[in-house]
Amino acid sequence: MSTQHNAPDEPVAARDSEGRGALEGLRIADFSRVLAGPYATMLLADLGAEVIKVERPGSGDDTRAWTPPVDHEGTSTYFLSVNRNKRSVVLDLTTDAGREQARALVAESDVLVENFRPGTMERLGLGPSELRARQPELIYCSISGFGGGAGAAIPGYDLLVQALGGLMSVTGEATGEPVKAGVALVDVITGLHASLGILAALRHRDATGEGQRVEVNLLGSLLSAMVNQASAYAVAGVVPGRMGNAHPSIAPYETVPTADRPIAIAVGNDRQFAALADIVGEPGLALEDRFRVNADRVAHRTALRDILTTRLSTAGADHWSAALLAAGVPAGPVNTLDEAFAFAHKLGLPGIVDMPDPCVDAADSRPARQVANPIALSGTPTQYRLPPPRLGEHTAEILHRLSDRTPAPDGAVT
Repeated sequence: MSTQHNAPDEPVAARDSEGRGALEGLRIADFSRVLAGPYATMLLADLGAEVIKVERPGSGDDTRAWTPPVDHEGTSTYFLSVNRNKRSVVLDLTTDAGREQARALVAESDVLVENFRPGTMERLGLGPSELRARQPELIYCSISGFGGGAGAAIPGYDLLVQALGGLMSVTGEATGEPVKAGVALVDVITGLHASLGILAALRHRDATGEGQRVEVNLLGSLLSAMVNQASAYAVAGVVPGRMGNAHPSIAPYETVPTADRPIAIAVGNDRQFAALADIVGEPGLALEDRFRVNADRVAHRTALRDILTTRLSTAGADHWSAALLAAGVPAGPVNTLDEAFAFAHKLGLPGIVDMPDPCVDAADSRPARQVANPIALSGTPTQYRLPPPRLGEHTAEILHRLSDRTPAPDGAVT
């Protein structure tokens, strides 16, 4: 099924694809929960992999209880955001029977993903050494907060990593307190790194038949993702600080107030600055020594911002955005999320999709709305096959499939 584009108020129904997904035939035993691991496995599931989500009895993934907001069934929208195209099986890993069922599941899987605290899977008899000794072709992906060494005992919460990893030190106003990103960005970045590592390991296995362990951690992922800021320290010893929405190396590259709401202006070269100066009615700015080239504009950024603030206060953000974009100057208003989805729809980019719900009669179906996967593949497009599962929804089906490996204990099916 091809990815479909739609506005927030025009959800489209997703259908099973008649074609093959890029990762069709790949089975993933997903022991992860919360965000980084589930995000990684959802991306792989969208590309065709079969993902079986292992959850604990009673409560399941922690994010099932992270409310509000909720959908029409009372399910956490946080959980729904990273668990589509998966099937849920409840296994009690504190029991011998549950661990045997887990081993049976892994034995028929290509990839295992887990993000327990380092050492937990080993204590359960599900560690990489034990499982890969039985199954050398297995790809075993471990996601941690701070690695498996001296940082193993530090809880891997995104807020904590943003603080310890330096992201908050460069986020927020210069005179204000450090601020976290408005979303658990480090978890998302780590999930992307995990999925990339898994795909690389699969490529190696295709060539050699050998599996391997993939390890990613939130702190290392954040330090890598801080790119130019991290490089400033690694190369030049510069410890960057908070600058609000300004950029340490480019000006003007920040938000500026207008008559109604802020506008983001991202001038990347001298030509764009000359066009900006002309549009705001100050063409001579581009000829002044203090603004002629980017390094000069960075040195005099405060004076430049004052001039732009005065000029832009004469009209609203939409007016200036249209004029600047028409002149080739990157600019746009600071949208709310509903406006952002509407803007994506206007551009013909993926928006929101409705997931099918095979668990209820079609006449009563109330599909869960999902944010579209942004990856577009021409030959094996993203698929939306299954809505995020109810807790233990597929336990009976999966344990029946595994029954020739190990019997299901009483009470295992929920």
